[in-house]
Amino acid sequence: MREGWSGVTERGARATGIESELDQVRVRCRKVDEYRAAGIEPYDGPVYSRDEAARLVAEFDTREGSAVRVAGRIRALRFHGKVAFADLWDESGRIQLLVGVDRVGEQAYHWWQTLDLGDIVMAQGKLVKTRRGEVSVEVENFRLLAKALRPLPDKWAGLREVELRYRYRYLDLLVNPDVRRTFVVRSQILQAIRDFLTARGYLEVETPILHPLAGGANARPFVTYHNALGMPLFLRVAPELYLKRLLVGGFEKVFEIGKNFRNEGIDTRHNPEFTSLEVYEAYGDAASMMRLTEEMVAFVARRTLGTEVISFQGQEIRLTPPWERMTMRQAVARVAGVPVEQLNTDEGLDELFGAHGLKSEKQGYGHRLVELFETLVEPHLVQPVFITEYPVEVSPLAKRMRDDPRFTDRFEPYVAGQEIGNGFSELNDPVDQRQRFEAQEEARRKGDEEAHRMDEDFIRALEYGMPPAGGLGIGIDRLVMLLTDSPSIRDVLLFPQLRPET
Repeated sequence: MREGWSGVTERGARATGIESELDQVRVRCRKVDEYRAAGIEPYDGPVYSRDEAARLVAEFDTREGSAVRVAGRIRALRFHGKVAFADLWDESGRIQLLVGVDRVGEQAYHWWQTLDLGDIVMAQGKLVKTRRGEVSVEVENFRLLAKALRPLPDKWAGLREVELRYRYRYLDLLVNPDVRRTFVVRSQILQAIRDFLTARGYLEVETPILHPLAGGANARPFVTYHNALGMPLFLRVAPELYLKRLLVGGFEKVFEIGKNFRNEGIDTRHNPEFTSLEVYEAYGDAASMMRLTEEMVAFVARRTLGTEVISFQGQEIRLTPPWERMTMRQAVARVAGVPVEQLNTDEGLDELFGAHGLKSEKQGYGHRLVELFETLVEPHLVQPVFITEYPVEVSPLAKRMRDDPRFTDRFEPYVAGQEIGNGFSELNDPVDQRQRFEAQEEARRKGDEEAHRMDEDFIRALEYGMPPAGGLGIGIDRLVMLLTDSPSIRDVLLFPQLRPET
């Protein structure tokens, strides 16, 4: 066995804490050397044309006896003297291979006997049915396409530990069909969103991920550095300000699906890298965006699941529009059992904090109202609801309510106890926007690392005139969680962020 093979694979096995694999790794590495000594390449070339396993099984009656070619991973091997059986899996499903020495010859059968579970092969032959009625490929020739140097987990129990499932997602996908299904549905959700919006005249666009200023949301950014320009740059926390520049430029209906990055904690609802949808429509407002949201989510559920009534963690949820609308103050008053009027003053908020044994971590009326809402109300918002009228202190980009300028024409959709989006009537008054940014800068000077920065170019764009508009952001990962009944955001990310292996 060559040192290059043994050194890499054994060190890898030890690094993952799977010492029991080492003997199998050594044996499989020796087989690689034996193959090459015999002129067999264990990592062979492509298979340009092949049949899907599941389709061959489904179409057996019309294709019996025909020549077929399949390729996939061996998941089971059974030997009976001069005849062997194997379960070959490709993305579509499983089909049995029937390998007989009388068909492939003594030498080829010898090499077939050296294969291991996990090896990837191509096999050609006739489509037949065995005496036990199993649709099979009666193999006439085969090629080894990729030798697996590590054994697959014997059972799902071999990857029961949650962090191992996320860390070794490739194994998780191999042994758990439900996990694969989640990510198939995720792809279908994204396609359904695109179909819904493009059918309504929205244009999909792309905006920068590297920003000179971290803008578009109150969040702590990741910082990088551009050597050629000699300047710091930020991974975007949101595409909002660039998309609204497009409204100034004359585009009237735009959307973007892309990655955002926020330097924040990790839990079941947060990952530092996440996918969002943002939609902007000139001449719209928060009301039109709420209608768009409920119609789009219902459409996506119908398209991907075939129903608007879903189950999430044991709770039946009806996504059919219209969804309930409720102001933040109404929501807090309902749960706390107090009049809405009590929530209009600092003294009223103080009474509520005391009555529930809570101590405020924030300063300012708006921040404290949001704190009460998040603590008392969020867990109870199971059925879809739009929470509206957010305080201006936490909404630096939203237009004020005309009848009460302490609040903004903003909403967040809640389903199953979590917020899945954010939208509002976009602020297009450049003077008001400058004052909001200045207030945010003051909050930053007082220690708020997530406060929005002053963006002079965005204000310049508003000074050229931006039409009244509605904007919407949807957290794609949370929407996928909802529609796949997944309790953690890491269940719907192929490769969630994890600490390095130790």
